[in-house]
Amino acid sequence: MVLSNPLIPFVIGLVIAVVLLVWVKLPAFVGLIIAAMAIGVVTPQIAFDAVPAQVAESFGDVMVSIGIPILMAAIIGKTLMDSGAAERIVRAFRSLTGEDQSEWALMGSSYVLSIPVFFDNVFFLLAPLGRSMKARTGVKFSLYISVLCAGALATHMLVPPTPGPLAMSAELDVDVGLALLVGVGLALPTSLLGGIVYGRFLHSREDFPLREAMGSSPESLKEKAETPVDQLPGLFESSLPIAVPVVFIASATITDALLGDGSFVADLAAFLGDPNFALTAAAMLSAFTFFRMEMDGDRSLFSDELTESIKSGGNIIAITAAGGTFGAMLEIAGVGQYIADGLVDFGLPLLFAGWLVAAVIRVAQGSGTVAILTGAAMMAPLTGDLTAHPVYMMMAVGFGGMIAPWYNDSGFWTVSKIAGITQAETFKTYSVVATIMSVSGLILVLAASVVMPLT
Repeated sequence: MVLSNPLIPFVIGLVIAVVLLVWVKLPAFVGLIIAAMAIGVVTPQIAFDAVPAQVAESFGDVMVSIGIPILMAAIIGKTLMDSGAAERIVRAFRSLTGEDQSEWALMGSSYVLSIPVFFDNVFFLLAPLGRSMKARTGVKFSLYISVLCAGALATHMLVPPTPGPLAMSAELDVDVGLALLVGVGLALPTSLLGGIVYGRFLHSREDFPLREAMGSSPESLKEKAETPVDQLPGLFESSLPIAVPVVFIASATITDALLGDGSFVADLAAFLGDPNFALTAAAMLSAFTFFRMEMDGDRSLFSDELTESIKSGGNIIAITAAGGTFGAMLEIAGVGQYIADGLVDFGLPLLFAGWLVAAVIRVAQGSGTVAILTGAAMMAPLTGDLTAHPVYMMMAVGFGGMIAPWYNDSGFWTVSKIAGITQAETFKTYSVVATIMSVSGLILVLAASVVMPLT
């Protein structure tokens, strides 16, 4: 059976996903795969007998990009926690900001790290610190998750040399330096509003319990929180599993921008900076600290502990890849493009149209990066009619691509499973934070384009 209007697969997929995940309460992986197959059945672009194979292919495509990083992140998460390294870093943050203001340390870290590093990878690295802070303070977990999401999302979507914004700047013919300055300037207030202001509001109404995630239980975290500092690993050693992948990935980005492809230095940096290698190196550093601090030379037990962390990572991979598959099937159905084409032809103000096109694509197919790249490509021919600099179109599209992440966004499942929070709690943090940032960002872009048009 095939239906010609792309909105039909979208509605069918949405209804089935909500029914299976919320009402029937199927495991997320199962519900999302069934919803993805249902979309394929009613999508004209896919032959009926090819639907299962297309779903499997889309699932495999997502696995290629997330499989090794998530499994290595699972090792990092468990070993950072159980070795006491995360607790040691938390205590260093607390000494700088004070325990009452520890959310600022997480906010700043995620904001800066997500400029060269993808959102998912930043969340992999920093979520264990938020969990350790919760274990130490007993409060603010909903706030910690909010600020981690806000800081990482803001620069990931707006600030070069993150690949999405970098590609947008090229598509819209915006100088990278100007894009970086304007992106940083607009990302900061929106991330503060979504992370700190909203996060504190959410915390005043509800705080989330600390659950087992990434192989670490609440009890083990609380035990580490009470450990004397001289029984924890040193700060430098504790920080290496976070610093090394960031340095490797950032070096690859910078080297590529300065040298391009072909030189030995560029090739070496690209090898080291690939997330598959960078997170593998980080996992080995973190595992070494764990072995030194906790295993007392027992290599068999060490192997068993790492295997357990990999098992938890496998579940996260399955769910995250299923969410990406769900979004990929919507993309094949042409849902986002169909709606976006209609919006462009509707005669809306150009900056608002750019924001709305990216927002609709994001909601329809799930990927923020796809949303901003598609939105920039669609709006590029129209930027000559702008009364302000095209950098504001870039920002409008970037903010539009943040809005309302839900089941078809692999990042939604990353946040949920890495942090150990429920689907409802993920909506209250990640989804609401992203939406607040998206809407407030549009307002800022419209105001800035009038006050400081840069033309």
